[in-house]
Order: sequence, then structure tokens, then C-alpha cells
Amino acid sequence: MGLFLAILACLSIPYKAGARAQAAGGIEQNFAGSLTAIPADPLAVSGAFYVPVYSSVSMSQGRLRADFSVTLSVHNASETSPLVLKRIAYFDTMGRLVESYLKAPIALKPFSTVEVFIAATDIRGGTGANFVVDWAAGGEIAEPAVEALMVGSVGSGHYAFISQGRPIKVIGKSQ
Repeated sequence: MGLFLAILACLSIPYKAGARAQAAGGIEQNFAGSLTAIPADPLAVSGAFYVPVYSSVSMSQGRLRADFSVTLSVHNASETSPLVLKRIAYFDTMGRLVESYLKAPIALKPFSTVEVFIAATDIRGGTGANFVVDWAAGGEIAEPAVEALMVGSVGSGHYAFISQGRPIKVIGKSQ
């Protein structure tokens, strides 16, 4: 039994160290191949996406909870123009900022992608977690694609589902 636990512990070390290394490296380092220089032209177009995610899901009246890993992907859907990401922020169920993933704005090459990964063991977001992604461009550009993939298991079943980002639009009285 002791040997089994030692092997299990050794097998889990690279995964945990890798998860910490990804978080420590940041988007700028982990996705350097997807990035380009920020355009010198003024950023004339901008927008934001709200992405609901589920790092935890209540299974029955709060007594049973399933935890899921979350991968947020931000895709530049333009074939020709860079996309500037100004903010990628992760909020918990109560709307509190959990983590900000950019130190400064970054620019994605055409058709490139960056990701943020949250391990299933990171339950800081809770059942009502969400991301906000602010973006900009120098001019006309295809709207980015922003979505999150949640993966986890409950008992012997494995589950995966996607949550698509929604553009944040102000709705109400027009002037």
C-alpha cells in the first residue's frame, strides 16, 4: 500500500508543478508564439465579453458538489488584423475579482489563440464564476470568439461542456 501511495504521489507532482508553472509563466510567456506587437495606430474599435463558467456545480441542495477544470480560450477570428486584449479578469460567485491574467495589454496575431486554465482543485470561483475579456483593435475586425470549456467527473462519469462568451452590450434607455 505504501509503494502505491508513493507512486501515486510521484505521478501527481508533475501535474501540480506544471499547473503552477503555467500560472507563474503567464499568458505572455506561455503563448509567446500567438502574440505580436501592439499596433502603433490608435485603437479605434473595442468591446468586451462576459463568459459564465462553472468551476463547481451543486449536484443536490448544496450537499454534493462537482468540481470542474476550466479552460478559457480567446480566439482572434480575424485573418488579417491583430487583436489587442486589454483585460482578462476572473470573478467569483459574489462578483469579487479572483485573479487578473494580464499585466499589460497584449496583441494576438491573426487567427491565433490564448488560454487561461483553472484546475479542478481551484474552487475560488464557485458555482457562479465568470470571466470578463476586454479587447480592442486598430480598425474594422472580425469579432473575437471567446468561450470556456469545463471538464470534470462525477462518480464514474466524465463530463465536458462549453460556455460561450456574450458581448457586453448596454441595454436600456437610449438618448
